[in-house]
Amino acid sequence: MKRNTVVFKVGDRVAERPKTHGIIAMRKEVKERIAQYRTQRYGVVVGMTTKLTTRGAKQNMLVIQWDHLKTPTEHAAFRICHERDLEFMMKNVLVPGE
Repeated sequence: MKRNTVVFKVGDRVAERPKTHGIIAMRKEVKERIAQYRTQRYGVVVGMTTKLTTRGAKQNMLVIQWDHLKTPTEHAAFRICHERDLEFMMKNVLVPGE
C-alpha cells in the first residue's frame, strides 16, 4: 500500500507540521531555552532533493527558505505542510491522552 504523498513545487508557501506542545523540563531557564526553538516556521520551497536513508530507502527532502533566516535549509518533506493546510492540521492534530 502506498501512502498518500503531498506534492510540493518550487515557490510553494509552506510551514512546519504542528509540533507537540509539551516541554518536559524542571528548571525555568531550560524551558525558556527549549521554547525559543519551538515557534512555528513559515517559508518558501526553493528546491527539492532525494537522500538515501541508512536502510537505503529514498527520502524526499525540501530546501526551504524560512522567512526568518538568510540561508535555506533542508528538511524531510513529511515534516512540512502547505501553509494553507496548517490551520486544519492544528485543529485536528491528535493530542496524547485525549
